This record gives sequence, C-alpha cells and structure tokens, in this order.
Amino acid sequence: MNPLALTIFLLSLAIGTTITLSSFHWLLAWIGLEINTLAIIPLMTKTPHPRAIEAATKYFLTQAAASALILFSSLINAWQTGEWNINSLTDLPMNALSIAIMMKLGLAPLHFWMPEVLQGISLPTGLILSTWQKIAPMTLLLQTSHLLNLNLTIALGLTSILIGGWGGISQTQIRKVMAFSSIGHLGWIVVILKFNPLLSLFNFMLYIIMTTAMFTALIAMSTTKMSQISTSWSKTPALSASTMLVMLSLAGLPPLTGFAPKLLITLELVKQNATLLASMVMLISLLALFFYLRLTYIITLTLPPNTPNSLLIWRTPSKSLPPTAIMNILALTLLPLA
Repeated sequence: MNPLALTIFLLSLAIGTTITLSSFHWLLAWIGLEINTLAIIPLMTKTPHPRAIEAATKYFLTQAAASALILFSSLINAWQTGEWNINSLTDLPMNALSIAIMMKLGLAPLHFWMPEVLQGISLPTGLILSTWQKIAPMTLLLQTSHLLNLNLTIALGLTSILIGGWGGISQTQIRKVMAFSSIGHLGWIVVILKFNPLLSLFNFMLYIIMTTAMFTALIAMSTTKMSQISTSWSKTPALSASTMLVMLSLAGLPPLTGFAPKLLITLELVKQNATLLASMVMLISLLALFFYLRLTYIITLTLPPNTPNSLLIWRTPSKSLPPTAIMNILALTLLPLA
C-alpha cells in the first residue's frame, strides 16, 4: 500500500477514536465511530484477495447496522428528552444503544461477524481490529455504565464468556482462536461493568496489552495456523517460549498479568453478593482455559518429526523484536510487579 494512503488511514483511525472519546453529543460520537469504521476497511482489503474482500464486506455491513441503531436510538432519546447529551438517556434508547455498542464490540450473541472477519484479514490489521477498534465503543459503554440495564449486561457477558470458550475449542486457525478469546475477555469486562466501571477499564487495558503481545509474537513468527505454531520451536525457541507464556497470561493463570483482572472481578462479584454469578463465570471460563492450554501444549511440547539434532539456529527477525519484547514483558510481569 502507498505510504501516504496508509498514513491517512491510520490518522483517520486515530482521529475517529479521539472524536468519540472527547464527545458529549451522540451525533459526534456516531461520527467518530463512522470515521473509525471507514478508515479500517481499506486496511482490510490491502491484500486484494476474495477472502479479504468478504471480511471487509461483512465488517462494513455489521458496523453500519450497529451505527444505524445508535443513530436511531439517540434520535428517539432526543425526541423524548430534548437533549443529545451522552448521559441523559431514558430506558428504551439506553437498551437499544447498549445492544448496538455491544454489536460493534462483537459480544455474543452479536458476535458472528468477529471470527469470520478476523480470519479473512492480515495479522497487523487483525491487531488493529482486536485492540484499537474496541476503544471507542468501550469508552461509550463506560461513560453510560450507570445507566445500563444490569440484567442485559450480565446476560450478554455470560453468553460471551461461554461462546468465547466454546467456539475456540474446535478451531485450528489461530486468528479465529484470537477472535473467540477476544469475545471471552469482553464478556468478563461487561459482566462487571455495572458494578464497577473502573475495574472494567482496568481489565480492558490489560486485555489490549495481552492481545497486542500475542499478535506481535504471531507477526514475528508469521504463523496463522496451529500446524505452523507446532514447528515454531525449532525455528525461534525464545519467541515460542514467550508466546506460550503470553497464552497462559491470556488464560488468566497466576502469577501472570492476566490473573489480576479475573481475581479482582471475582472478588468484586462476591462483595456485591453475586456469588452464584462469580462461580458461573469462573466455571464457564474453564472452556477457554482448555484451548489456551492446548495451544501451549502444541507450541512447546510437540516437535516436527524432521527436527535436526544439531544445535538450533535462533532465527528471529530483528525488526519485529523490540515491540514484541516490550509487549511480552507487560503481558507477563505486571501482576508480579504490582
């Protein structure tokens, strides 16, 4: 892609998110979300492959539907209250708005676009879609968290954790696994959103760090399938070992970074007398733990049959090492440091 065009698209992504973050008016928030959507579509189709075009089309249609619902519900709210302020919402528009924003985020049961779109695009664009594109809708949810319907958020959160674990088990494509992982993590964030928005924000920040670490490692190893990951140990042992630890961090095992949000969310739910909900959330997330453990098993404990017995050559592309190293350190050591 032309560097000038790439710069324009990346700047548009930044501007779209900034507009949504700094807006108090639903129309401005909607404009920011639209700029975001339109800026990432050319990045999705920069490799002119039918699969990429299909992914971009699916993404555009779902995001357009969600944006239309946001505009429609904020219009009804303005009609009822005479205000476009983000925080002055009545019940019906608030429910419709939260469903539309959760559709933009890819929460279950509005998640069907997410694995398909992520599978059809390149890893760097997948990284943007899994992290940066979630910031603007998540900010809108955090801003309106005190107005959210508790039953709706808990139902969607539990469904997302369940589908995030269930869907990832049967996958052999790592991008699809990462899509279901994203759905599961967003489920954890939304379950606690009404009780403690600050904890949701903390969880979201750690999710972005861990997902970025995982994607940068995959980009450095240039792997998209489990069969490729199983042969990565003989090529790049250091990177494979750190990727394995990042996967365990995403699974939420102590003493890695990913354990902190799970522990704090469970404690908060118990404090709020939602012990049954906390135990359900933990039990359902065992499904996700299973496929992360399977991935770590494949990456570290399986070797291709033709591995030479001589000393391994540590071939890692030096260009991608600094960002990968930084993100891996953050994804693994934030909890011990804290």
